[in-house]
Amino acid sequence: MKNFNKNKIEQVEVMALFGYEMTPCQPLTFRRRGESETEVSELLRTQIKFVGGVALHIFDVLVGREQITLEFNSRDLSWHLTQLA
Repeated sequence: MKNFNKNKIEQVEVMALFGYEMTPCQPLTFRRRGESETEVSELLRTQIKFVGGVALHIFDVLVGREQITLEFNSRDLSWHLTQLA
């Protein structure tokens, strides 16, 4: 995975599983612009943050040994890579 500036929010394409057992949404893979698909190894934590009238669904996941954060915007249905730990 190429370097990521922690101050930048990058839009990504995500393949997610919705409505599975006790987890209403789980990201499975994501793709950054110009790169191949990256598989999510493990879902660590989920939370919802309300900003104005928008619910942001935040997913802390592992990709190999790297922890990243993906956000799903409920208003425009977009996904963003927001943080590499």
